[in-house]
Amino acid sequence: MGYQRFVALGDSCAEGLADPHPSGGFYRGWADFVAARLAQEEPGFRYANLAVRGRRLDQIHAEQTPAASRLRPDLIALFGGGNDVMSRGWDARTVARRVDAAIRACTEMAPDVVTFTLSDISHRMPMGHRMRPRIVALNDAVREASVSYGATLVDLWPDDAAHDSRYFGPDRLHLSEQGHRRLAGHVLGKLGVSHDPAWLAPLPGTAGRPGLRADLRWLTREVLPVAMSRFRNRLVGRQPGDGFLPKRPDLLPVLEETRSWAPEPA
Repeated sequence: MGYQRFVALGDSCAEGLADPHPSGGFYRGWADFVAARLAQEEPGFRYANLAVRGRRLDQIHAEQTPAASRLRPDLIALFGGGNDVMSRGWDARTVARRVDAAIRACTEMAPDVVTFTLSDISHRMPMGHRMRPRIVALNDAVREASVSYGATLVDLWPDDAAHDSRYFGPDRLHLSEQGHRRLAGHVLGKLGVSHDPAWLAPLPGTAGRPGLRADLRWLTREVLPVAMSRFRNRLVGRQPGDGFLPKRPDLLPVLEETRSWAPEPA
């Protein structure tokens, strides 16, 4: 039997940022692609996405896992940790405890759980030389907890796609449509579900290198607004993600119109 109740948990990557839905109004992303493919296997398949942008792992655990438990999923995908890496007051042991608690909770409520390491995106981040050791520490904690609790790990750290700018959106951090499709291909492969091989095939040609003008646009349009928003949040005691709701809080069928996102394998 295939999966009947799939729930995605996490942050902006699990929500699907930088992959706008073609009809507008919300984001799509890898979890939607995975859901569309799984729905082809089971007529009664339903999918919920509880992810909220900006959330750290401790917030995901506190806010999303109780809601997921009520949905009685048979498959959970947990993608988080990026906001922990970028948070002030980083402490590797604290984050490792958050990783352990979140993955343990997921494996206690669902028979199959998919977890993720982060790609090496430090070269795309401001102060990336400081971020890389944090990503390494987070990934080590994810690997250890995944083994301890029997989760299925999608290890993105060795994926060379992180060095191709076409897999990323305008902010150079969140995945583009091509990046989300590639991540969906990794997930489906780990689950033993066939998928369009083009999702994991290298993109044709070579990505162009951004020039000085493009870098300046990125700094002014993407980096500085985020930095200012984080500064204002600290002043007023607001947490990233406050005020945002999950895009798909209930288990719902995958609509026919979305099944074209997951074409049958060639």
